[in-house]
Amino acid sequence: MGADHVLQPTRDEGPGPAAHFLWLPSSDRTHWDEFRARYGELHEELHADFDAFCRAAGAPALPEGEFIHESPYLNLYVYPEEADYERSRPLPSNWHRLDSCVRATDAPFQVPDRLRSGSGRLVYLSLGSLGSADVPLMTRLIDLLAATEHGVIVSLGPQHEQLALADNMAGAEFLPQTSILPQVDVVITHGGNNTVTESFQFGKPMVALPLFWDQYDNAQRIAELGFGARLDPYAFEDPDLEAALGRLLANDGLRATMGGVAGRLQQHPGTAKAASLIGRLARERGPVI
Repeated sequence: MGADHVLQPTRDEGPGPAAHFLWLPSSDRTHWDEFRARYGELHEELHADFDAFCRAAGAPALPEGEFIHESPYLNLYVYPEEADYERSRPLPSNWHRLDSCVRATDAPFQVPDRLRSGSGRLVYLSLGSLGSADVPLMTRLIDLLAATEHGVIVSLGPQHEQLALADNMAGAEFLPQTSILPQVDVVITHGGNNTVTESFQFGKPMVALPLFWDQYDNAQRIAELGFGARLDPYAFEDPDLEAALGRLLANDGLRATMGGVAGRLQQHPGTAKAASLIGRLARERGPVI
């Protein structure tokens, strides 16, 4: 079974290698060919080495430009329908979208009363385990959010001992994210697939600061569809973050739209769909179409 084919089969590519990790709009392909050529050039040696490893281990050759095999039986990818890419050619029939895949095992989380006592809203900041290890970036974000009226919950990550929170904040090295998201108003995220799809699951607009890989695709998609804002984590100006938060928090239409998406996703959990499809594969022992 192929799970999360490069996290999602991103775009309606047409011929040639896929343009994963592309921070460009779907509606304007002006620079797509340039990107594909450069992507292929930079990954050619790595692809050849991994392809040789796969063949030596008895696996088929890797597809051109790809680092994972497509299963002839069952392929799952996680992305909500509302944010998925339009395709002139449908995916093969053994591909199945999971609109979300959110665990229900996180411990409860009680928001401190002091974070709700001001005139602002509640913000969740999480840059993932790797992004949160960037102490200068985290310090800058914490300092900027300390100057706002909002209460902030911060996932501090592995360098938590080097980070000092302001009075309008609470946080810890590890946090039960899926218990926190339903309680906040907006999410500041690195744009990883888990946090993005979980934010959709609970109807939360996002400010995305992508750092690498799938995060660029997700940040671009969030911004171009209006589900949030995208900032360059190392180039945005200080006022940009508060301005992005202000726009999202003041957008009643967006909150209503996100709430509708959340309602649909919660009624049709991807975990149940995935279990059903995997069960079919075990019983039928053939392509699940």
